[in-house]
Amino acid sequence: MAPMPKSSARRLDREIVLGIDPGSIVTGWGLVEVEANQLRHLSHGTIATPTSLGLALRLSQIYRELHKIIEHYQPTAVSLEKVFFSRNVQSALKLGQARGVALLAAAEGEIGVAEYSAAEVKVAVVGYGQATKEQVQRMVGALLCLRGSIRADAADALAAAICHI
Repeated sequence: MAPMPKSSARRLDREIVLGIDPGSIVTGWGLVEVEANQLRHLSHGTIATPTSLGLALRLSQIYRELHKIIEHYQPTAVSLEKVFFSRNVQSALKLGQARGVALLAAAEGEIGVAEYSAAEVKVAVVGYGQATKEQVQRMVGALLCLRGSIRADAADALAAAICHI
């Protein structure tokens, strides 16, 4: 019998979702809790990796930081955007590698992963699948009662978490 995921031991009426917006240079992350149908912002940020480092070292840094976030907050789910097709093959490959690191961190934390298209995330947060980054940032701030501006990468990660919820 397979070991029971950590999340099943948590309270069933409360969920903490870690949204991740993976990138090989900047990875956004955001944690949203839902309890009794109320959203609550827990934390958000970005993992910036210097371009002077090789790709392998940048991916290692992203993994280590995501691992720390997972260990600290113990999310019950991880939410990511699905892979999109890009005209720039090199960019798509690097994005895929950063997504792989995020998936590995979730798997090692025994956390289920949900994937949504960019349009699904935008519809869930803004109500329009072609919303701009600025519209997503504003709606995330409004939904989570945040003051001030949110970096686009972190806002996209919070949006992915909200979409899952």
